[in-house]
Amino acid sequence: MESTTSGSSNSTSPSPSPKPKLSDSKPRVIKPSEYKAAAACLAEAFAIDDVAQYFIETGDRPNWTAQQKWNLHLRIMEYVVSAHCLKGLALTVGPNYEGVALWMPPGSNMDDFCTIVRSGMWRLNYKLSKEGKKRFFDEFLPLLHNTKHEVMGDRDDRSWYLVYIGTKKEARGKGYARKLVEYVTDIADAEGRACYLESSNDVNPIIYGRLGFHMVKTIHLARGQQAVALDIMIREPKPPLKA
Repeated sequence: MESTTSGSSNSTSPSPSPKPKLSDSKPRVIKPSEYKAAAACLAEAFAIDDVAQYFIETGDRPNWTAQQKWNLHLRIMEYVVSAHCLKGLALTVGPNYEGVALWMPPGSNMDDFCTIVRSGMWRLNYKLSKEGKKRFFDEFLPLLHNTKHEVMGDRDDRSWYLVYIGTKKEARGKGYARKLVEYVTDIADAEGRACYLESSNDVNPIIYGRLGFHMVKTIHLARGQQAVALDIMIREPKPPLKA
């Protein structure tokens, strides 16, 4: 899933951003100790994302405040980022975590007991509401797992998986998202591997099309009052350029 916009707005004119250093403009691997700062970027980027809210706006916690919902949203992002720092590839770009991408390399997953415990993912059993747990554990995770296996077939364990990517609102238009994607697609091309993603944003499939991805199918989360769509996209490896 991905989001390149933030749900927050500011009516005042933003002050000019400092020109990023060359080292800031290149993606780098996030250390496990940085997971909270990286998660804050994704939480901002996905603040109004339909999929991110699908596990929070469940209707069975009518007395929850906006702050309580935000805290849960942030915790979910922290657990997911931490898990990718441990078992996947977590990347950031920009001087202050302006963009973050979470990739799962071929043959890897974050479903093992040790990663679930160390990342804090196990806490979702207690933090999500009853309906939220049904949506996350009984619907969302199986749907994504089964769809990826169906679409990729015997390449399922041999492909790169873009799980999350997001940029802060003030970081749009700087090419950060492209760099976070191309960091891995360059590796995938060299290895001859495909890349896979789900898109929860109506605009982003067009953007991903420019990066070599193509639409395969659309799936839906259907437990809510309104179905939430996820577009499935694949990028086939590009052959090496002839000398």
